[in-house]
Amino acid sequence: MALKVKRLSAEQPMIGKLVRELRQAMNLSQEKFAQELGMTFPTINRWENGHATPSPLALKQIEILLQQLGDRGEALRTKYFPEDKSES
Repeated sequence: MALKVKRLSAEQPMIGKLVRELRQAMNLSQEKFAQELGMTFPTINRWENGHATPSPLALKQIEILLQQLGDRGEALRTKYFPEDKSES
């Protein structure tokens, strides 16, 4: 079953909020979430606060985590990027 998914983009203004809510949905601290992604705590903190954006590699890892969350991950994607649903 192939999944058609529009790729997340660091230019999308809601990416920091998505990262924060994804981390919270996984019940992880910024430190633990950073370890999960192979990043540092300050990096996650900067993303969540809008001071930096994830690299393309980090965005791919975030997409994987969203997929692993199943319906919860899809709900987050739809909440922050509703246009993804209509662009299939």
